[in-house]
Amino acid sequence: MSEAEPTPADGPSAEELRKALKAFKKRLKLARLDDESSLGGGPMSGGKHSGIVAVLPPNQYPKEIWDALVAAGRLKYSGQGLYQLPDG
Repeated sequence: MSEAEPTPADGPSAEELRKALKAFKKRLKLARLDDESSLGGGPMSGGKHSGIVAVLPPNQYPKEIWDALVAAGRLKYSGQGLYQLPDG
């Protein structure tokens, strides 16, 4: 193994972090789409924008991966097990 590639003892690999972040973004997108598609927005309205900014991360990945993504600045912990994308 090269020095740039972390070993399992050092924490999650870059590939695991990439896959976890992709799964998180997909879950956030689906939650927003589900919220926007609910009844209540009339056909003549401009649509309804979702107020969802944070979701529970997929449970296929351990908490250490989400903590590593927060430490790297890729996610932000919102409290009560919820994470969100950082602003900007």
